[in-house]
Amino acid sequence: MPDTRPSPVVPVAVLATEVAPRTKPSNYPEPFASRMAGREKRQLGDLFGLSNFGVNLVRLAPHSVSALRHAHTKQDEFIYVLQGNPTLDTDEGLTALAPGMCAGFKAGTGNGHCLKNETDAEVLYLEVGDRTSGDEGSYPDDDLQAVLVATGQWRFLHKDGTPY
Repeated sequence: MPDTRPSPVVPVAVLATEVAPRTKPSNYPEPFASRMAGREKRQLGDLFGLSNFGVNLVRLAPHSVSALRHAHTKQDEFIYVLQGNPTLDTDEGLTALAPGMCAGFKAGTGNGHCLKNETDAEVLYLEVGDRTSGDEGSYPDDDLQAVLVATGQWRFLHKDGTPY
């Protein structure tokens, strides 16, 4: 008997490395967007229609960074290293990471964080974050702040509140 079930709107399962990378490398305005050269995100959660949290498979080329060092007011974040040896940069300082290690970033702490690939080898990791409305991002090392607007897009401002 032939299978008459309708084709799913979203896939049942995929090979994560075969998901197309995000077409826009960064949402940051310039001069910050160009600093994300060497970062590639594959939006796994979006592929499956997940709306409460996002999951990205992220590749960092040698000598690239995951993001500007930042903190969220409402969004918890979690990373799990799959390959390579990134350096975690937080308010506590630099921490060397290796495959199998993970880190979490509680919303509202103000503890800025990012990953840096200071090696000559590729880094691959999973990042997970929730999508709580009304989130804001602070960037302790840069003249930048971010506000998550109702459409789910980030609006970027200077620290004095003027838009980019």
